[in-house]
Amino acid sequence: MLSLARRAGQALATALLASLVVWALLPFAPGDPAARYLEARHVTAPTAEQLAQARADLGLDRSPPEQYARWLGGVVRGDLGESARSGVPVTRVITERVPATLRLTVATVLLALVVSVPLALAGAAFPGRWPDAVGRAVALLGAASPSFVVGLLLIEFVVVRWGVGSVVSTGGWSQVWFPALALALYPIARWSRLLRAGLLEALRSDHVTVATARGASRARVLLVHALPNAAVPSITVLAMTIGFLLGGVAIVENVFSWPGLGREIVLAVTARDLPVVQGFALVMAVVWVAVSLLADVVTALVDPRLRTGSRG
Repeated sequence: MLSLARRAGQALATALLASLVVWALLPFAPGDPAARYLEARHVTAPTAEQLAQARADLGLDRSPPEQYARWLGGVVRGDLGESARSGVPVTRVITERVPATLRLTVATVLLALVVSVPLALAGAAFPGRWPDAVGRAVALLGAASPSFVVGLLLIEFVVVRWGVGSVVSTGGWSQVWFPALALALYPIARWSRLLRAGLLEALRSDHVTVATARGASRARVLLVHALPNAAVPSITVLAMTIGFLLGGVAIVENVFSWPGLGREIVLAVTARDLPVVQGFALVMAVVWVAVSLLADVVTALVDPRLRTGSRG
């Protein structure tokens, strides 16, 4: 418990540091923030008075500590500023893209788990035999196949030539599976081999040997005694993958015209829309911290030894 509390404190400190780094990006943006602020409101030739008023509205006439405190206060209230392109609140820009990104993340993780866990179990149950060879071949294929290349091939052969699906995505569940398949190949490769290695190590442990000697079936040994221990390192990798997917996978989302966070951030960077880039970076930092903390909690629940590890 103390270890988790300490980890939560570290997560909060990391989030605050991320907020400071994101805010510090503002001076490096090209052009005058006040001018961009007015351009979003269709003022293309602002006067000196208008620029001064815009700087006052943005708080740019204050000292850097005051500016940061003002910006952080807005963040705490959920106010991330306004898009320099459209004048729309950044919070709204991001929240409108979140559902599509969540659907893509859930579909990708489901596909990866449905394939990787059986492959790992089969490889551990029959090491060196044909099920293990199939798992190794799938892992090599997934590791060697860039997701954007797989996406392009799916569009060319499945969508265009066979007429299955659509090139333009609206972000619905019916259109999520092709981009999810493109993204799931690498996690399948990584998770299946990592879990297989953990299972083989767990099968050599003393408590599994005792369970086998007591007459436990092979399936029970794998699923009840070996899998919980083998899953511990995989949980961290799973959390990292989820954080990566929640951040929006820009290339694949652009390949499939998927209306998620990754596609939006590409548009924002191209248009030099710094408020959206700042908001996105901050939200993703918080997501990474939250996912990492959740992984620690789940790992401690799966392996009780980690809850008391800090005492010894």
